[in-house]
Amino acid sequence: MVVSVLEEMRIRSLGVIDDAVVELSPGFTAVTGETGAGKTMVVTSLGLLLGGRADPALVRVGAKAAVVEGRIALDGRSPAAVRAEEAGAELDDGTLLVSRTLSAEGRSRAHVGGRSVPVGLLGELADDLVAVHGQTDQQGLLRPARQRQALDRYAGDAVAMPLAKYADAYRRLRAVAAELAELTTRARERAQEADLLRFGLEEVAAAEPVPGEDTELSAEAERLGHAEALASAATAAHAALAGDPEDPEGIDAATLVAGAHRAVAAVRSHDPALAALADRIGEIGILLRDVAGELAGYASDLDADPRRLAAVEERRAALTHLTRKYGEDITAVLAWAESGAERLAELDGDDERIGELTAERDALRAELGELAEALSAARAEAAERFAGAVTAELAELAMPHARVSFSLRQNAVSDAESGIEVGGRAVAYGPHGADEVELLLTPHPGAQPRPIAKGASGGELSRVMLAVEVVFAGSAPVPTYLFDEVDAGVGGKAAVEVGRRLARLAQSAQVVVVTHLPQVAAFADRHLVVEKTHDGAVTRSGVKAMEGEDRVRELSRMLAGQEDSELARAHAEELLQAARAGR
Repeated sequence: MVVSVLEEMRIRSLGVIDDAVVELSPGFTAVTGETGAGKTMVVTSLGLLLGGRADPALVRVGAKAAVVEGRIALDGRSPAAVRAEEAGAELDDGTLLVSRTLSAEGRSRAHVGGRSVPVGLLGELADDLVAVHGQTDQQGLLRPARQRQALDRYAGDAVAMPLAKYADAYRRLRAVAAELAELTTRARERAQEADLLRFGLEEVAAAEPVPGEDTELSAEAERLGHAEALASAATAAHAALAGDPEDPEGIDAATLVAGAHRAVAAVRSHDPALAALADRIGEIGILLRDVAGELAGYASDLDADPRRLAAVEERRAALTHLTRKYGEDITAVLAWAESGAERLAELDGDDERIGELTAERDALRAELGELAEALSAARAEAAERFAGAVTAELAELAMPHARVSFSLRQNAVSDAESGIEVGGRAVAYGPHGADEVELLLTPHPGAQPRPIAKGASGGELSRVMLAVEVVFAGSAPVPTYLFDEVDAGVGGKAAVEVGRRLARLAQSAQVVVVTHLPQVAAFADRHLVVEKTHDGAVTRSGVKAMEGEDRVRELSRMLAGQEDSELARAHAEELLQAARAGR
């Protein structure tokens, strides 16, 4: 049951299209028209709505911007509806409006449900809404890497689960191998670094520096170097304050202050102001005696021992040696020693770390081997089912004798270290396993299977690719499929079978096909024709729904290039009848 349908697109100023509305049906819609009429713009427009790359060259000459708007009938419970509402979009009675604007300068804007959104959101919605299959996709499927991706997608969880575990182990192995290589290739550099650190740490340890010691020693050296001058100054200052015993006649500050105190103390009781001054003079006398005592102690305690000065200078030289190499001062030297010890412990642990990494690497390689073997088995089972389903489709596409198969092979390596062990032998491996996957075609009995790029003609290749897409549609359905001339190179009875198969697909999904084949268009539930006006533009009225006689005329044109040919008209009517009968 189709739960989401692209109902309508409006295209303005895109390529040859000036202004056109494309109304689509829930079933099979065929889009036809003369070469160059703009059929591919329908595909391009849908690509823009799906978040595809915006090329400013697509903007119609003379226009400021191209605009594509789409109206999608959407089940409110679908993942696309939920994601749109999370982005702030509003559904109008089950309808989601989507638009994309592309300016001639290259700027691109997107709106979903009336809300401006990042263009990337359109791509997220597209994953759940539309599958586009064009000739570019067809060519992509010729590459083995895309064929492996296709097989894995078809296999579903049977491959996805072991592949996810394999990918995790593979990433971990890459990280372990990189670290191991770094440790082993830089072993000499790291050993040299360890020796330098060890030597420096031994120097610091031997000196046993103390935080702030360099500052204290500098002050002591300054004092010891000027001991005589300091002692002479202290002695002279003491004599000036407290008197010199060798000069009884000398006048000192303490004696003068004492005399001043006695003079005012005798009359202090007569005036409080003078009493206050007397107290202050007494305080000065006490302070002078204290300072004089400290000067005497300083002079007697001052060490002028030249041996102590030599010891201080020797210690300072040792500390300067450290600060010159390891830090601007002793505090910085001690900080370097702490970080250096940590780094040395790390370097000294390299051998142990290399052993741990080697063991982990070997365990991961063994795990990868087991996962790769399980992955190969799951792919082989899915490949058999996938090939059988595509072969059955080819029988309905007028290739009854063709057979499709997968080649799953693993490349042996002579150096076991460069591979992993799978099935008892060392094989090459990568991020997706150890398998090289290739889709093969046997076009008729007796022929050898060959890669589809080499084993199929143009028409056969189109049918093979269509069969592959139809099988995908059955395994991973989306509401809408767009096929852009995947019937290229097909004609005659094969074209009829292509149309019939697309019509059957349209019973469970919306199918839009851009085609040049009348045999395909005859099976459509709705037939749209893109027509250009005389000035080369496609206007709003230039995308027309063909019904009745108009549809017969369009099929006649496609058949013979002559809309009014009676023979072509008879053939067209026969095609329509056969299509209705053969659905």
